[in-house]
Amino acid sequence: MKTIGKPRRRVDGRAKVTGQTRFADDVVLPRMLHCRLLRSRLPHARIVRIDASRALEHPGVHLVLTGQDLPIPYGILPVSQDEHALAVDRVRFVGDPVAAVIARDELTAFEALDLIDVEYEPLRTLADPAESLAHAEPRIHDYGDEGNIHKLVSLGFGDVAGALASADHVFEDTFFYQGNTHLPIEQHAAVAARDPDGKLVLWSSTQTPHYVHRALAKALAMPAAHIRVVATPNGGGFGGKSDPFNHEIVVAKAALVLDRPVKICLTREEVFYCHRGRHPVLMRFTTGVKGDGTITGVHLKTLLDGGAYGSYGVASTFYTGALQTVTYQIPRYRFRGCRVFTNKPPCGPKRGHGTPQSRFGQEVQLDKIAEKLDIDPAELRLRIVEKPETLTANYLRVGTIGLAECIRRVVRSSGWTTRFRKLPRGRGLGLACSSYLSGAGLPIYWNDMPHSGVQLKLDRSGGVTAFCGATEIGQGSDDVLVACVAEILGVDPLDIRPVTGDTDLTPVDLGSYSSRVTLMMGNAAIQAAERAREPLAAAVAKRLEVPANRLVFADRRVFDAEDPSRGVTFAEAVCLAEAQFGTIGTTGSYTPPRSAARYKGGGVGPSPTYSYSAAVVEVEVDESTGWILVPRVWIAHDIGRALNPTLVRGQVEGSVYMALGEALMEEQVFRRLPARLSHALVHKFPSMLEYKSPTALDMPEVFTELVEDPDPRGPFGAKEVGQGPLLPVMPALANAVYDAIGVRVDEIPITPEKIVRALQAKADGKAARYGPVSFPDIPWPETLNVPPPWEGGDGRATNATRNGTRETREGHGPSASASGGGAPRRTRQ
Repeated sequence: MKTIGKPRRRVDGRAKVTGQTRFADDVVLPRMLHCRLLRSRLPHARIVRIDASRALEHPGVHLVLTGQDLPIPYGILPVSQDEHALAVDRVRFVGDPVAAVIARDELTAFEALDLIDVEYEPLRTLADPAESLAHAEPRIHDYGDEGNIHKLVSLGFGDVAGALASADHVFEDTFFYQGNTHLPIEQHAAVAARDPDGKLVLWSSTQTPHYVHRALAKALAMPAAHIRVVATPNGGGFGGKSDPFNHEIVVAKAALVLDRPVKICLTREEVFYCHRGRHPVLMRFTTGVKGDGTITGVHLKTLLDGGAYGSYGVASTFYTGALQTVTYQIPRYRFRGCRVFTNKPPCGPKRGHGTPQSRFGQEVQLDKIAEKLDIDPAELRLRIVEKPETLTANYLRVGTIGLAECIRRVVRSSGWTTRFRKLPRGRGLGLACSSYLSGAGLPIYWNDMPHSGVQLKLDRSGGVTAFCGATEIGQGSDDVLVACVAEILGVDPLDIRPVTGDTDLTPVDLGSYSSRVTLMMGNAAIQAAERAREPLAAAVAKRLEVPANRLVFADRRVFDAEDPSRGVTFAEAVCLAEAQFGTIGTTGSYTPPRSAARYKGGGVGPSPTYSYSAAVVEVEVDESTGWILVPRVWIAHDIGRALNPTLVRGQVEGSVYMALGEALMEEQVFRRLPARLSHALVHKFPSMLEYKSPTALDMPEVFTELVEDPDPRGPFGAKEVGQGPLLPVMPALANAVYDAIGVRVDEIPITPEKIVRALQAKADGKAARYGPVSFPDIPWPETLNVPPPWEGGDGRATNATRNGTRETREGHGPSASASGGGAPRRTRQ
């Protein structure tokens, strides 16, 4: 740590600083300083030397920090504490932060970055999963399952080999889903300062103030009680602000050292380096079906390109295979997943976290199955929809399920039965379905404490203050908090003041991710409001001399249901209760029900309930150019109950918009610089000028249907809507392209170039498709065998993975010969 003009300490322990702002009342506050980060220009290298002397001499520079000043690692998951605020001994991707300059303004800090001299020793760059699998050395991290493999998963639920052998048809398809980024309008930003008591305060554009709070306490080696994190209202997050980030810890450290407020706002290019977006995933689906479309078994393999750090990657790996069984009836299921480290920005959770990739593969394969069996794709799905109140093969507990009604709605509204396979050449319809969590069933750090808490303070004026740690990221969570409390207490929403996302003032909520806020915060808010009603009802009942259970809370009044003219205002009710019981304040909390899964890995996938969606996409494809136009989308979503229909529709249509971007154009891709320019692996499009996403002019007509079947597990019956409606759009579009021009593009995004190549392949007599054809050889671990519930299973594995034990390579292991029965007809695509 190197400083210029380091502040002198006063007797009270606070720093005496120069450069102050004086207000009219003689209150003097230190002036804001600004931070910029020096980022690596090499994708993989050892740091030999950092010399910041020239930067420190630059006028206006107050401090330079390096990795030696922040040596303690951190991370979002307890199993992946692999990040440093500034690289300590090695950089792992182009954009990895190496040093920080804190100066009087941004321009000065930018200028000083060029004055820092860094000497590197380049290491082998691992550019993709194939290279990471082929080269165990150099290891990007010294932890992980082996070499540059971060995580290996192998789970089996029943005899899948036997299930495939008993099938009338076995379909084997390989798909690829390219990575992409969140692209929120607001970039990441943070401000840190000491408060008047000398404690640290961080204001940040984050979705997870609770976890940022934890990371700061660890990385700065400070008592958590001396740190306050305030999550400012976000201009979009979509999962990209769910990790604790380098810049948050750096400005916090600088503020502590200088005793000055320190601000950082990342450039758009830097946001691309922060990333944590969609993992690129290669998938192999092997599915056995009977002649009527009934699924006998599924074997899914996924390979994830994780980038340079762990992030949520272990959970992401499991999510690529967790939710297949909650959508359709799959009696036997095997999932194998592999995540590797590469020298690229780290991937993590983007809207749908780990599930859109495998949802794309499954839904496109179902379309192929329907065509082979000569069954309408909608009818096929209706036949195999999972049943409500079911425990699946992998021990996920399904509650209410409105998927069948969603399918019927989009079929009816799109004119599916009269238009599918009947439109003119170049025009087509495609259908797909999906499911998603209404909040993860387990916290990131496993414990028995609530996932969300709400505190209410009732004021004599009739106002209510609702405190909750949930974060408003544009999804309307503050509105949900207010609405739930207002509904129970019978007051106007404007009478309630929400205070959210502040680790000092609010009870813990784990964050705005996994579509968890409405269900978990909503249930906690209802509990707190119901507890607040009790003393009010008791006091009013005493005043009116009526039974408390006869009182109604509505229209800012508390009155007798049998004689509404007899009652008091809500404000009077609060005063009566306060006179009798003292200050009125209550709490509520929510903890999800315990999962039925008892096997290792069973913590990813459980949810209090699941939402469901179905979509029909219409396309027009120009065969000469491959250009795709989407004029209309029909989508139905099983919402349980819409607490605010306007917000719900906004979430659905926002999902459609983001899905179309992923389906048609968005991709986080990389290229090698020429050897004369270092041969570095760099982001191809770290700018909104080149990274294409849809504009308002690209948005089609969207016809939204809300299927309401209240789920008793949700607040007033509500389920999630923030992520699930995105998932069916990409595969529905791919299926529509096939209906339009008769070629398959088994990759996302579906670009004009891929359309043209698929058409050329068809003209040359080859397979009428574009997409991957193989899946690499991976050293899978021994499969954890978990008998499904209908085979007498209790959610536990019947075997334990032995340390060091590995099945032999794919195709040569014990399971490869355990087919049994007659050989089914196999379709490879």
